[in-house]
Amino acid sequence: MKIPLLNPWYVSGLVEGEGCFHVSFSLRKKLKVGIETRPSFSISLNCRDLVLLQGVHQYFDCGAIRRSESDRTYKYESRSIADLVLKIIPHFTKYALHGSKQNDFVRFADICHSVNVARHLNGDCLRGIIDSAFEMNPSGKRVRDKRDLLRVLDELKV
Repeated sequence: MKIPLLNPWYVSGLVEGEGCFHVSFSLRKKLKVGIETRPSFSISLNCRDLVLLQGVHQYFDCGAIRRSESDRTYKYESRSIADLVLKIIPHFTKYALHGSKQNDFVRFADICHSVNVARHLNGDCLRGIIDSAFEMNPSGKRVRDKRDLLRVLDELKV
């Protein structure tokens, strides 16, 4: 099947329904602040719509597509800070979302810009990033609890 050339507004609409702006955190003892900040943008679709994800991948010219065996879906994901700042964020700035996901995008963009200039390596800035990230996707699941992350920063006195 031929990969479609997608209209930018179609991409934004698809993301409004099936996309996710997310920031995860991992504990990393080797880091000065003890926490790795990992923004990601993704879209998950049923396996029968793989060609749409291929169109998104082609449109953004970054990221990757992977299959999830557990629920028969494919996921397009971009996690490179450079790609998020230079390709993903400019798209949604120009072709804005109109639903509740716009609030997540604004927080996400701020966090990505902070990570891009290494503010996440400062304890006070990282606290703000954590606060903002936990306001995103209120119904989503998280591996780390916000209190645990803040406790790590307090213990390291950063």
